[in-house]
Amino acid sequence: MTERKMAYLQTFGCQMNVHDSEKIAAKLIEQGYNLTDDINFADLILFNTCSIRQKAEQKFYSELGKVKLIKRKKPQLKIAVAGCIAQQEGRAFKKKRPFVDIILGTQNIDQLDTLLNGGIAIDQKDDVNALELTAERQDKVKAFVNIMFGCNNYCSYCVVPYTRGRERSRSSQSILNEIQELGTAGYKEITLLGQNVNSYKSDCSFPKLLSLIHQIEGIERIRFVTSHPKDLDDDLIDTMSQLQKVCNHIHLPLQSGSNAVIKAMNRIYTYEQFKEKTIKLRKMIPEIAITSDIIAGFPGETDSDHNQTITALKEIQFDGIYAFKYSKRPKTKAATMDGHIDEEIKVNRLKEILEVQELTTGNINKKLEGNIFNVMVEGRSETNKNRWCGRTTSNKIVNFDPLPSLIPFAGMFIDIKIIQGFRHSLDGEIVKP
Repeated sequence: MTERKMAYLQTFGCQMNVHDSEKIAAKLIEQGYNLTDDINFADLILFNTCSIRQKAEQKFYSELGKVKLIKRKKPQLKIAVAGCIAQQEGRAFKKKRPFVDIILGTQNIDQLDTLLNGGIAIDQKDDVNALELTAERQDKVKAFVNIMFGCNNYCSYCVVPYTRGRERSRSSQSILNEIQELGTAGYKEITLLGQNVNSYKSDCSFPKLLSLIHQIEGIERIRFVTSHPKDLDDDLIDTMSQLQKVCNHIHLPLQSGSNAVIKAMNRIYTYEQFKEKTIKLRKMIPEIAITSDIIAGFPGETDSDHNQTITALKEIQFDGIYAFKYSKRPKTKAATMDGHIDEEIKVNRLKEILEVQELTTGNINKKLEGNIFNVMVEGRSETNKNRWCGRTTSNKIVNFDPLPSLIPFAGMFIDIKIIQGFRHSLDGEIVKP
């Protein structure tokens, strides 16, 4: 019997990349590989890369340097680079780094089986059927589901239209079929994925798609990321408020509180319009948690622009944010703009943004103390393996102790009383049945 080869797979970046890696894993298993967590046992090392931000790129290149040394001692080792960096640099990447055997673009996972001895596949595809692949999911209660691919917005700082292509949406029936299979298999929560998930356009609208998914038996929670503010309309807000399975959480990237910067980013809304949408969300869905993205130090950002972002954070009161220093991305309009900000200024602005938000998040979570929430158990707590953790519908992480008479399990729904609120999680206790 032939011994199965071992593959080591490392993922950088967003949920879309995580789900792409699940598809890559399925393809590798289909081709006779087992997955390993030990890079030293691998016959194939595959990096699924991200080029959205410089930090993710730097992490990848650091890891790539390490495996170059491994390959010197183990010349039969195959090294593969997939994802956004592979798509962006293509053949030039291989030319600069000949020790890399396989270059796999964002839209070419279906071709991986033809490349395992070496090769390049980076052609972009309009046919979404080629992107509808089986996934090897490690999590057995939560699942990512692609509903669309690519982006048409061309935000001036973002490489996604260049690495993921233009927007293409799956048919509603193919999405429903996948989710029905997940529900039958015991999955309880699905997260719908797209670069701008609420700009989904196929044979039905995004709100209609949510309504159809809501009817699927077995699925108890529906999440979606990431939303573009321009596509968040009253119809979607109304639908979210009416469908019990749609979680009380939305990730809505603001990026800046300055209209001048928002315009330079080509974000197609004003701060006032964005703020109005958050007011509507909270009016229609009082329990909703709103999180966001902020970029510090965008080219041309003045002290006044930065202060407007600080004011926006205080006014809107996000439940949490992902904040980053601006980093120059190849091919983007912002890369050639005047007024790039000194690194020290970007660092200081980011520090202030995070300090303001941490105070807000801490205060919001503190106010949850004493409340009871229905939590879906996800597994053992990362901070203490004797405890358990789960999430509320508003995406708050809750850590709690089991009871002698009630041992939790992943996928279980349980009422938890919040005892203490922290900046990044909540501490609670099981409400006895």
